[in-house]
Order: sequence, then structure tokens, then C-alpha cells
Amino acid sequence: MLYLALGIFLLALIFFWLAARQQKAAGLPGGRVVYSDTSRWGAVEKPLYDPNVGLTGKPDYLVEQEGVTIPVELKSTRADAPYDSHIFQLAAYCLLTQSLTGRRPPYGLLKYANQIFAVDYTPELENALLDVVIEMQNHNPRQPLPRSHNSPRRCARCGFRHACDQRIENR
Repeated sequence: MLYLALGIFLLALIFFWLAARQQKAAGLPGGRVVYSDTSRWGAVEKPLYDPNVGLTGKPDYLVEQEGVTIPVELKSTRADAPYDSHIFQLAAYCLLTQSLTGRRPPYGLLKYANQIFAVDYTPELENALLDVVIEMQNHNPRQPLPRSHNSPRRCARCGFRHACDQRIENR
């Protein structure tokens, strides 16, 4: 009986170690994963929603650390610094996390293929995000938006490439 209990205890330790190792390999901070939008961790969760702002989103992960929930967004590309669009995406997840939990996350994490960036969720970033949301909500969808880049690679991967009159052809 003692050997059975010891065996179960050792098996539990191995499972905890493997789970921690998998979490670290995914680029997640220590803590409990409370939301996941990837099938690697189980069923995909429903989107987060803030009715006051009219914003919906699905962060890749929400990790709870000492009573604070941190949004984590994974990117498959490499980066020397976070892209502005990714910072705003992460800020939106911070806002949605606050709406869900009632507590403002102090930061969010952007994990690129080569490194991780902690992005502080400051009142200035929140205000800039809300300005962008208002601008998007006020945009007339019948007016085309100008292309925001000069990258043939981005155009090649865009889902609207077939309908875009501003696409850059790969030469």
C-alpha cells in the first residue's frame, strides 16, 4: 500500500513537471492558464467581450499569477521590437481581461519566435486604444482605407489580396 501511494505521488510529480515544462516551452509565464484560444491546451474558449466599448477578442492565453490575470499573445514571426499593431491587439486583450475579471492587468506579453516582450498596460496606451476603436467604429466601410505598409510579404499573406486594388505585386 505504501509503494502504491509513493508511486502515485511520483507520477503526480512527473505530470506537474511535464505541465510546467510545456507551459514554459509555450512562452507562458508561471501561473495558472485560465483561458486558451489554442487547441494545444484543450477546448477553445469563447471570445471575450466588453459591451461598453463594443470590443470582442480571443487572446491566445490568459495566465493568472497571484490574483492578476495576464493576457499572452503568440506570434510566429521574429521581431526585434513589438509591432504597433500587435501592441494595440495586446492592449485590447488587456482591456477585455479587465472587463472579465474586474482587475486591470499591469502588462501583457507578446511572444515572438525569437523573444518575449512585456508591454505595460498604461492609461496612455488604453486611451490610444480607445481612440483607435472610436476611429474604427466611425469609419465608413464604403470608403477604402489606404494601405498601411510597403511590404510585398504582408500583401502576399493578406486574406483580402484578391479584392484589394492597392496590393503590392511580388516581383
